[in-house]
Formats: sequence, C-alpha cells, structure tokens
Amino acid sequence: MSQKVKFPSASGSLFYATIRSRVDQFFNQHQLSQHANARMWGKTVFFLTGFTGIYLIIISGLLPNWILLPLAALLGMFSAFVGFNVCHDAIHGSLSGNKKVNKLFGFIFNLIGANPYVWSITHNVVHHTYTNIPGHDEDIEVAPGLIRIAEEDEVNPIQRYQHWYAFPLYSLASLSWVFRKDYVKFFQKKIGAHQNKHPKLEYFNLFFYKALYYFLFIVLPLLVLDVSWWQFLIGFLLLHIAEGLTMGLVFQLAHVVEGTNFPVPNETGQMEEAWAEHQMRTTANFATHNKLAAFFLGGLNRQIEHHLFPKVCHIHYGEISVIVKMTALEFNLPYIENKSFLSALRSHFLTLKKFGREATVN
Repeated sequence: MSQKVKFPSASGSLFYATIRSRVDQFFNQHQLSQHANARMWGKTVFFLTGFTGIYLIIISGLLPNWILLPLAALLGMFSAFVGFNVCHDAIHGSLSGNKKVNKLFGFIFNLIGANPYVWSITHNVVHHTYTNIPGHDEDIEVAPGLIRIAEEDEVNPIQRYQHWYAFPLYSLASLSWVFRKDYVKFFQKKIGAHQNKHPKLEYFNLFFYKALYYFLFIVLPLLVLDVSWWQFLIGFLLLHIAEGLTMGLVFQLAHVVEGTNFPVPNETGQMEEAWAEHQMRTTANFATHNKLAAFFLGGLNRQIEHHLFPKVCHIHYGEISVIVKMTALEFNLPYIENKSFLSALRSHFLTLKKFGREATVN
C-alpha cells in the first residue's frame, strides 16, 4: 500500500504522557532497572539450555528413533520459547541496557531459522507502529486470500470455512519463515510503509545464517543419524509444525480476537486516534494470571504492556500491568483481556468465523 499513515502528534496524547510518567515513577521508586533482572537471566539460561540440550540429544544418535519424534516436537516448542523469551526482548533492546549484549542474544534468532534483521523491520518498526492496520501491518497477514480478518481483506468463498482450516495453516508458519518469508520480506521494495534499503552486510547475513541453519537442522542430522530420508522428513516436519503452531497461536491471540479493531486511515492517510490509544484498541492480553503462561510465553500474553513499553523487559509486565489497566480505565479506553488461553482461543475462533461468514454474505 502506497498511502503513508500518520498518527496525531504523541504530544497531544495525555493518556500516553500519563502512563509513561507513572511507569517511569514505578521503576524509579523501586530502584529497578527496566531491563532483565536475575529471574529473567534464569529464564534465559533455562530456555537456551533446554533448546541446546534437546538438539544435542537428538543428533547424538544414542536414542531409538521412536523417542526422537516427541523430542523433535519438543525442540520445536523450545525453539518458539527461545524466540518468545530471549530473542524477542533482545531484538527490541529490552533484554539488556548494553546494545552488544542485545545483539548477541538477538543473533540466536538465526539458530531457530529466522533472520533478526528482517524481524526488526517487520515487527519492531512496522507491526508496532501500524498495529492491525490492513495493508500496513504485515504481521497479521497470515495467508492473504485464505484468511480474512478485516473488512478490507480480499474475499474468497472458501473463507466461510477459515475458522477450521486456519489452525493447520498456523502450523506451517515456521516452515514458511525458514524457507520463504525472510527472503520475500528482504527483497520486497517495501514492508508496509517502510522502504527497504539494506546494508550490504545484511545480504551476506541472510544467506550465510540461513545456510548455517540448513546445515545444523538438515544436513548434519542426515549425516550422523541412522535414519532414512523419509524418517528424517517426518521428524523435521513435526519440529516445525510444533514450532509454527506455538508461534501462530500466540501471535494471533494478541490481535485477532473479539473486541480488537482493524482501523483504517482516512483518504489523506490520517488515523483518528493517537498511537497509544490506537494500541489499546488493537491489542489484547490473555491468561494474564497464569504463571505457566507468563513463564513460557515471554510476556506475549501481556501484549498491551508490550506494545506500550517495548523497551521494557517482559519480566516486569506483570507489575506494570496494574498501572496500565488503571490508567486505561481512567481515560475511558478499553483494556481487552481474555482470562485464559482457552477463552482467548475461543474468541479467536469466533472472530475467524465472523469474518468468514461476512465474506460469504458479501
């Protein structure tokens, strides 16, 4: 989409000024860093150790093949958890106050098959700026033509069934990322409204680290494991189905549920509300009081806090959420929240069904 989107000046948003002041005051009063604390570094060690350990156990060849299958699925899930808990914060610059440390941990994204540079553009710049704006936020474009989640989306008769086939499509997200998405996004002229112009080093990084991933997860296992090509293929697909479904569900439950909006700019590209207010209407939390969700999902179940404060490490979201919710209600803004993972899943299912039914009517 060529139209440039503009938000009203942030200086005119009393809500954003108030909530930033209150959150800053919270960290100052408690003498806390907005970056990782000891608990966060403990999580980092846990997920990286789990990811590395499972991979090494698999390629050791010491276990029977029937055990390798569930381990492949577990490795896929740990790949997603490393992305959620470690790389996501690092690429946002919220894991550490040291840019070199963030870059080091962001590099790990390559080892789960994704390019950190491309992600920083598609997610940090485009998604966080133009959240849920059709034609601009490419993070919500799961399968254009097949999945319809906004009035502006292309209509296809098959979408009447999208609430059933969307979930199998989500399981392909990781495979798409590894073999297609990063290349497509990198060589697009624009991502949303962002004009692509890459440093030469990033061309090398894209192909070199993709090749490294293919070697570690395709070539090396085939060389060292006593498995046939079709047995390897089943394990590789299972790894990515587990990783893709984990990633796909978590991202969708944060933006495509009942109550979230998909606002469009006017004919001049102007949005009606300021950026912070826009975030409150396009983002949702889920399972916010579930300790397991908080531990495994890297704060992505608290997307409202993350979108307002992407430079704050997710380990603090639970504490600042009280401030965010209170301030939102004070300014008569929605604080969209599904109490559990299952209720969020149901809400996403009903949202898919709604837009699918509307496509049929149209």
